[in-house]
Amino acid sequence: MAHETAVYTHGHHESVLRSHRWRTADNSAAYLLGALRPDHRVLDVGCGPGTITADLATLVPQGTVTGLDAAEGVLAQARETAAERGVSNTEFTTGDVHALHFPDDSFEVVHAHQTLQHVGDPVTALREMRRVCAPGGVVAARDADYGGMFWYPQVPGMDEWLDLYRRVARANGGEPDAGRRLHAWARQAGFADVEITTGTWCFASPAERAWWSGLWADRTVDSRYATVAVESGLATRQELRRVAEAWRAWGAEEDGWFTVVHGEILCHV
Repeated sequence: MAHETAVYTHGHHESVLRSHRWRTADNSAAYLLGALRPDHRVLDVGCGPGTITADLATLVPQGTVTGLDAAEGVLAQARETAAERGVSNTEFTTGDVHALHFPDDSFEVVHAHQTLQHVGDPVTALREMRRVCAPGGVVAARDADYGGMFWYPQVPGMDEWLDLYRRVARANGGEPDAGRRLHAWARQAGFADVEITTGTWCFASPAERAWWSGLWADRTVDSRYATVAVESGLATRQELRRVAEAWRAWGAEEDGWFTVVHGEILCHV
């Protein structure tokens, strides 16, 4: 059985969770919502702090949602999120998507948001997600594509950020340009009926620019990503500080605009 070989690039620094906690079913899984039924059993792979998980649970009130993450520490936040919202049909567990500890056909919906870009073998991961999905169910995945991100204006240092991030992510065993590959990975995993869409996030208002630039500036110098970049010899602390300054400069631009492009797949089992 395969097991995880990649290292999660971002880690769970506060600057990372600041982004993760912003995510909702509406802004991050809209392509899936029409497939949900009130009694569905749902597996949320790579659930992180559980904001999407809790949203999904409210949409399957007669069903259950199981949040799974490789990191035990973040699951305490996920449980707290569910408790704060009064959601009682969730449970959380650790696990490896390459070797899920559930029987065949355990769920009607298996969902992963921003997960496959970070795993060592996304095709094996999708095969496992398919194995635990019951006939008639769906396997859903959405991942950003860093090579498809674009912004305005062209602040010096932002191109350096993108190049560095992609090199660090690949050095960790992941694929930062996952969005464009999801459908191909699904085909290799054996899915024959796949709906393919794209979705975006856009950050352009003063508040959005401040939030997005701030979390990336902090992440660039303080998170696990920063540690890996330095320890692997891909960047110096000085270079990371320069990239962080570029993020803050972009965030201060009155005409600043940033778009994140995602690939989305809805695979029918």
